[in-house]
Amino acid sequence: MDQTQKIFEALNWASSFLQKNNRDVNAGELLLRHFLGMTRSQLLANMHEVLPEQIQETFQQAVFAHIDGIPIQHIIGFEEFFGRDFIVNSNVLIPRPETEELVLGAINRIKRAYSSNLEGLKLVDIGTGSGIIAITMKLECPELSVSAVDISNEALSIAEKNARNLEAEINFLHGDLLLPLISSQEKVDIILSNPPYIPNRDIEILSEVVKDHEPHQALFGGEDGLDYYRRLMEQIPQIMNSRAIIGFEIGMGQGEQVAELLNSTFPGSHVEIVQDINGKDRMVFCEIG
Repeated sequence: MDQTQKIFEALNWASSFLQKNNRDVNAGELLLRHFLGMTRSQLLANMHEVLPEQIQETFQQAVFAHIDGIPIQHIIGFEEFFGRDFIVNSNVLIPRPETEELVLGAINRIKRAYSSNLEGLKLVDIGTGSGIIAITMKLECPELSVSAVDISNEALSIAEKNARNLEAEINFLHGDLLLPLISSQEKVDIILSNPPYIPNRDIEILSEVVKDHEPHQALFGGEDGLDYYRRLMEQIPQIMNSRAIIGFEIGMGQGEQVAELLNSTFPGSHVEIVQDINGKDRMVFCEIG
């Protein structure tokens, strides 16, 4: 790259190079904003400024790394979720915007069901990963008592760091799905989860950015992607109070099947399939009691 390259020239180079290699052209802007410590409006206002040589080199290396398949979030070390920065690495899933819709849907249903009187209600986030659901729920609804479970010690380590950084009081538990709560005979009112739901066969069509750099344990849910929902149907009745809210994120085409699992397990409950902003079935909520 030219030693006297300006910001707009660096972005043009990155966009062209990324597009040629079938990567998101916006990655260049995200990286450059990170290295310059600028907001988008600041970057746009400084397009004709010359890039410092060291940042040019760092930026170029980062673009090459992304071309090689390393996710942007692993290069910069975090991803934004619900307006907050969460540390991520190869031990946890990178937060997706669709999960923000699960959180928002849960908040709305909890406040409606409990008339905003949330004091003492217990929530558990199953398969917490980086902690985005548990931490966001605690910060948005501070009255809730929040627990988070994951089978991966490495993931829990990241989640605990995020909780400390964001000053969220979460009870982290190591274990397989709800087994830690079942063994302690604890009861909860709200169960949220974004479990692994990609069918095993779909590994062939995933981008290498995902399949080579995110934990398979958090991605794949068996032959049809529904293994974890089935296991949760066996476990949830053992830990929930008679009145409860369940919220799941789901994969493409899984809405009816997950809704049927919930209806079969909790006859008489109110089960709702909810689409995301792109019009795809993305969440299933179940209100019991």
